Amino acid sequence: MIVMTGAFFGAAVIAYPLVRLLGRNAFLLLSLVPLAGLVFTLSATSALFGPDGAPLTESLDWLPALDLAGVFRLDVLSWVMSLLVTGVGTLVFIYCARYFPADEPGLARFAAVFMAFAGMMYGLVIADELLLLFVFWEGTTVFSYLLIGHSQSRRRSRQAALQALIVTTAGGLAMFVGMVLLIVATGTGRISVLVERGELGLDSGPVIVTAVILILIGAISKSALLPFHFWLPGAMAAPTPVSAYLHAAAMVKAGIYLILRLAPGYHDLPGWTEILLTAGLLTMFIGGWQALRQTDLKLLLAFGTVSQLGFLTVMASFGTPDITLAALTLLIAHALFKACLFLCVGIIDHRAGTRDLTKLSGGWRAFPVVAVCATIAAASMAGLPPTLGFVAKEAVYSTLLESGTKAGIIALVGIMIGSVLTVAYSARFVWGAFSSKPGVDDIARRDENVTLVISPVILTVLTLALGPGVGIVDTYFQAWTRVLPATDPADGEYYLALWHGLEPALGLSAVTVAAGLGLFFARDTVAKVQSTLPSGIDFHDVYRHLISGMEALALWVTSRTQRGSLPFYQSVIYLVLVAGVGLAVISNDTWNIRFRLFDSPLDFIVATVLIVVAIAATRAKKRFTAVVVTGISGYAMVAFFAFMGAPDLALTQVLVETITIVVFVLVLRRLPARIGQSTGRFTPAWRAFIGAAVGVTMMIVVLIAAGVRMTEPASVDFAQLAYEIGHGQNVVNVTLVDIRVWDTFGEISVLVAAGTGVAGLIFVRGREGHLSRFAAGSTGVGRRGQLRFQPVPDEVGRPSAPESPVHEGLEARRVSWLIAGRTLAPRNRSIILEVTARLIFHAVLVFSVYLLFTGHNTPGGGFAGGLVAGLALVVRYLAGGKFELAEAARFTPSGLLGTGLILSVLTAVGGWIWGDAVFQSFFVEANLPVLGEIKFGTPTFFDIGVYLIVVGLMLDILRSLGAEVDLHQERDELMLTDRLNTSLGLAENFGAEAEHEAVSKILNRVNHLEVDNGAEGGRL
Repeated sequence: MIVMTGAFFGAAVIAYPLVRLLGRNAFLLLSLVPLAGLVFTLSATSALFGPDGAPLTESLDWLPALDLAGVFRLDVLSWVMSLLVTGVGTLVFIYCARYFPADEPGLARFAAVFMAFAGMMYGLVIADELLLLFVFWEGTTVFSYLLIGHSQSRRRSRQAALQALIVTTAGGLAMFVGMVLLIVATGTGRISVLVERGELGLDSGPVIVTAVILILIGAISKSALLPFHFWLPGAMAAPTPVSAYLHAAAMVKAGIYLILRLAPGYHDLPGWTEILLTAGLLTMFIGGWQALRQTDLKLLLAFGTVSQLGFLTVMASFGTPDITLAALTLLIAHALFKACLFLCVGIIDHRAGTRDLTKLSGGWRAFPVVAVCATIAAASMAGLPPTLGFVAKEAVYSTLLESGTKAGIIALVGIMIGSVLTVAYSARFVWGAFSSKPGVDDIARRDENVTLVISPVILTVLTLALGPGVGIVDTYFQAWTRVLPATDPADGEYYLALWHGLEPALGLSAVTVAAGLGLFFARDTVAKVQSTLPSGIDFHDVYRHLISGMEALALWVTSRTQRGSLPFYQSVIYLVLVAGVGLAVISNDTWNIRFRLFDSPLDFIVATVLIVVAIAATRAKKRFTAVVVTGISGYAMVAFFAFMGAPDLALTQVLVETITIVVFVLVLRRLPARIGQSTGRFTPAWRAFIGAAVGVTMMIVVLIAAGVRMTEPASVDFAQLAYEIGHGQNVVNVTLVDIRVWDTFGEISVLVAAGTGVAGLIFVRGREGHLSRFAAGSTGVGRRGQLRFQPVPDEVGRPSAPESPVHEGLEARRVSWLIAGRTLAPRNRSIILEVTARLIFHAVLVFSVYLLFTGHNTPGGGFAGGLVAGLALVVRYLAGGKFELAEAARFTPSGLLGTGLILSVLTAVGGWIWGDAVFQSFFVEANLPVLGEIKFGTPTFFDIGVYLIVVGLMLDILRSLGAEVDLHQERDELMLTDRLNTSLGLAENFGAEAEHEAVSKILNRVNHLEVDNGAEGGRL
C-alpha cells in the first residue's frame, strides 16, 4: 500500500515532462498507475475475504520517540473505496487523452496535479491514523483547488477554485481540531481502534461529542452538504474530467467515507443523527429542486450530485448492518452513473459546442453511443430496473422500512420526496440532451472517437451488469456489514437482489417513479411555480457577504494598527511583552535566582562594549553610523562566544553580522542619510522608558530561567550522541543535521519563504529569469578571434542596453577577469575592491566548500559554508556591480532554493528507505589509500541542501536589494533627467530666465553624476 501510494506521487513528478514529450497521449501511459492500483486492490481480495480473511496493515514510523506513525489499513470499506478511486481514475485518465485539444494550455501541469490528487485520494481511503488521514484530506483540498482553477485566464474558474478552497479548508480546520481533541481524550489516533472503543461504549462525554461534531463539520463541508453545498455547482468551472472524478466519484465521497467509517462507533452519540439527518434531507431536497431549474446540463448534474450526496449522508449515518449495506450499494451506483453522465456531457459539449439543453436537438442521431450510455446512467440515477441504481433504491426503502425507528421513518419520507425530484431531473436531463426540439437545428452527426467513448461505455456496462449480478457485490459488502453492531437481532438479514418479489419497497419505488415522471411532464407548470416562489436563502450570496465582511474588518483593523510607523509597531510589541511576561514573572513565587557577576574577567570587556554601543546607537544621527555601531554589538557577541568556548557560534555570528551590515548598507542607498525627527506621540523619554522596561524584564526572565531548572538538560548527552550516533565530533553541526534535524528543516523552510517574500516585495513584476550579463554574441568576435562582449537582455524583458544608453557601442575584449567592472562609473569603482575580489573570490568559495564538508567534525557546516559563499558573491558584486554578479552566479536564486529544499526533503524521505524513520541517518565507512579512513553519511546531503539554500538566499538578497535597486535608481535618474530637460525647455520657451538658470545648474550637476552601469554619463 505504501509503495502504491508512492507510485502515484512518483507518476505525478514525471507527468509534467511526459506530457511535454508525448502530448495528450501521455495520459494513456499515466492511466497505467491507477490501473496498477486497481489490480493491487483486486489482488488483495483473497486475503480480505478468504476463510482467514483479515485487514491488511502496513506501518511507517514517523517519529518513534513520540509514538507517531503512518498506518495504512486495507479492510472491506477501504477496499470498496480503493476500487472506486483507482477504477474510475483509470477511465478518466483514458478519457483525458482525447478530451483535451493537443494545444491545451497548461496540460502538463494539469496532468501532474491530477495524478497527485489521485494519490492523495488513494492515501485518504487507506489511512488508519487520524493525522495521516488529515494530511491526505487537505492534500485533496489543495489539488482540487488547482484543478478547478485549471483555466487560469478565466475569472470564473479562479473564483470557483478559491471558493472551494476556502469552504473546504474551513471545514478541514474544524475537523483537525476535532481530531486533536479525540486523540487527546482517548490516547490514540488509530481510526480502527477508536471505532472499536466507540462500539464498546468506552468513549463518551462532552469532549468526545464536541470532537466528533467538529469532525462531522469537516465531512459535511467536503461532501457539499447544507450550508456548504454552494461550492460544488461553482466548481463546475473545472474541466469535465475533473467534475467526473472529483465531484462525482472521488473527493466529494471523502466525507461520506468518513461518516461510514465512524458511524459504527459513534452513531449513538448526541447530535450525530440530528445533524446528519437534517443536513442530508435538506440538501437532498434543495439540490433536487435547484436541478429542475437548470438549463446547463453540467449544472443540472452538479445540483443533482448535491442532492445525491445528501441522500448518501442520510444512509451512511445509521451505522447499522442493513442500512449500511444499502448505503454501500448506493455509493457504488452513484459513482458509476454520475461519472458516466459527466463524461457524456463533456462529449456533448465537444460535439455541439454548448451544454444549454434549450439549444440541443437530435442528440440520439448525432451521437447514439453517448445517448445510450447517458440514458442508461440516468435510468440508474432515477432508480429504474434493471440497473444497479434500482437495486440500491430498493435496498434503501426496504431497510428503512424494517428499521422501525423514528429516525428511519423520517429518513424514508424525506428520501421519497427527494427521489421524486431525482426522477424528474433525470428525465429532464435525457430530454434536454437528446430529444429533437421544434425550432432548434439538429446536431450534425460525426464519427465518435473510440478513446473518448470507451470510458462511458465501460461505466454503463458496469451499471447494467451489476443490477442482475448484484449478488456478487452482496457477498463482499456483507463481509463488512455483518460485523457491525446491531440493536435488533433481525438486523443483518437483508440481502441485495434485483427482485425481492412484490413487497412494500417495490410499491414505494413505483410511486416515486410515477410522481417524478408526472413532475417532469408538468415541467412548464413547475417552472412557473418556481419562478413565483421566493428563492429562499442564497448561501452563495451569504458566502460573498461573509468574505466582504471579513475584508472590511481586515481593512478596519489594518487601518487602526498598521499606521506606517515603525516606532508605534515596536512600542506595541514591547509593551505587550513587558505586560505579559512581567505579569507571569510577578505571579511566579518559585524564584530561585542564583546571581553570578561574571564567569571570566573578559566578560567585563564585552559588557562594556555592548553598553557603549547601545548608548551610541541611540545618539546616532545618521543611519549608516547607527548600522555600524549596532554591528559592533554583534562582533562583541562574537568575542563572547569565543571566550565561552563556542567557535561554531562565533563563526556563524561573525558571518551573519557581516552580511547583515552589507544588507543594511544596500537598503540605506534608497533612504535619506540622516535619521528623521520623530513626529509621533512617543517622546525620547517614553522610548527610553519602554526600552529600559524591556531590558529589565528580559534580564529578570533570564535569571529566573537559569535558576529554576528542575531536570538535567538534554544537551548534556549531545556530545556522546554526536559521536556515537552522528559519527561526528562537532556537536553543533551534528545536532543541526542529525539529532534535531526537524528544527533545522523548519528553519530552512522559513529561509526559503523569507527569501521569496523579500524578492517578491522588490520584484513587483516577477522575479524569475537571469540577471542581465555580458556574453559573446554573434557579432562579438574580433579579428584575432578574441571574444567581444556586449549587454544581453535578461529573461524578464528588461534589456540593459536600451535602458542604459551608456552601453551603446561598448565592445570590450575579455582582457581581465572582472570584465563587468568596466561598466561601472569611475566614481563607483574601487581599485581596492577589484584587487581584493581577484585575490580572494575563488579562495573564499573553496573555503566555503571546505567548511561544508568538514563541519561534521570541526567548526563549519552547510550554514556557515553558505554564508561564506554568500560573502564571496557580495565582494564580487561590490567590485563589479550587477553585471559582475550575473557573471558570478549563472543560476537563478529560486533554482538554488528549490534544489536545496528538495535535497533536504529527499534526505528525509530516504530515512524510510535505508532506515525506519524520517531523517534516519545512514553512514558508510571506508579506508582509502590516500585519504585514509573516512566516514560519509546521509546528513551530508542535508547539509549540502542547507548550503544551497543559504547561497540562494544570499543571491536573492543581492539581486533584489542590490541589482534590482540599481535598476530602480537608474530609472529614477533617467526620469529626473527627462523631467529637468522638459522643465528647461519650458523655461526657455516662456522666457523665465531665473528658472532657466536654476534648472540648467541642476541639469549640469546631474550630467556629471554618472550612473552605476556606465561610464558615458554625459549622454544623459
